[in-house]
Amino acid sequence: MSAARTSRRVAIVAKKRPDPRGLVAAYLLVFGLIAAFAGIAFGDFDGKTPQIVDSAVAASALLPAAKDATATTPAPAEIQSLPLPRRPPKPSGFRSLPADDLAALVETTADGLRLPRVAPSGWMPWIAHSRRFDPAGPPARLGLLVINVGLNEAAMRRAIEDLPPEVSLAFLPGTPDLPRRLAQARAFGHESYLMLPMDDLAVAERGVRPIEATADGPENLRRLRATLARGEGYVGLVISPPGRAAQSETVMRPLVMEIAERGLPLIEVNPAPGATPIQRLAEELGVGYARSTDVLDYKLAGDGVAGNLDRLGAWVSETAPGRAPRHAFGVMQPDDEAITAIAAWYKGQEGQTALSFVPIIGHFECRNACMTRLRAQPAQLRP
Repeated sequence: MSAARTSRRVAIVAKKRPDPRGLVAAYLLVFGLIAAFAGIAFGDFDGKTPQIVDSAVAASALLPAAKDATATTPAPAEIQSLPLPRRPPKPSGFRSLPADDLAALVETTADGLRLPRVAPSGWMPWIAHSRRFDPAGPPARLGLLVINVGLNEAAMRRAIEDLPPEVSLAFLPGTPDLPRRLAQARAFGHESYLMLPMDDLAVAERGVRPIEATADGPENLRRLRATLARGEGYVGLVISPPGRAAQSETVMRPLVMEIAERGLPLIEVNPAPGATPIQRLAEELGVGYARSTDVLDYKLAGDGVAGNLDRLGAWVSETAPGRAPRHAFGVMQPDDEAITAIAAWYKGQEGQTALSFVPIIGHFECRNACMTRLRAQPAQLRP
């Protein structure tokens, strides 16, 4: 190996040195080229302003025309700007709590989950994050809840941006970038909820384990907390449709107890007559509860979403001596046809005084133990 290296060094040393006169000539050639290119770059040969064209084909077409002084020069290509995203209206309708109170509404668990909780000051998430409404309006109340938001991004964007702010939105917990979507909904004036997956194995594909009648109590409790940790700033939970787990008081009791202790309410979409197990547990354990039997976009309903909402509004507006004012809210899916119909219906309601169109917070029942919890922070009793 050492001999080979010695031979290589000898060969290199033995090479003939280049002729100095050749180097000088090369340097002169380089300097000449540099001077020529400088003249081309900085010289003003014909006094014409260079034109920008939008393709290489147009640029090459100009070359033959350079010999013809009368050739027309193509106009510069137009520059078109991209459409800007729709800007949300000025935030309104929500409480402005001090930063300390807002921070106290979230608990970080030992395993890193950020969960809603009742603040030491008594503020409950379902009141702190709800949209306010005017209690002095007509006592008959009508509301609208859009469920399963987040399955389709385009429909989700339309629901957030095009629906009236009084419409409440219930997001799937597996929605991509859910915290940002919840913040966008609030910026457009919507109060938000989370769908609680029940007996739905399809949601497991989106990283969420559903509450199941066949799972044990601690496992269902873990799944509930995993759902709650998906985002922040929502009002409560929505259960739809009611499956085996929702019909079992044994399965639901520890879950409703956890929901109560964290200051959240429950919405149930259930057309069945009579009280449900969840409704009984909510009253017993002090949970705000709302229920709808009116699915407005049900295909067999006949008159479409707007017609069904009109019919529900007519029922709410009926009065009778000695009867308390009625309130009800309808439920729909976020599809284009329904969103367009609701936006048009809302514009047609301007100036009417027969009923109040309010967010879902205006439709909850809060009795006994629930009212005791609310009175812990008197400011919560003001709508």
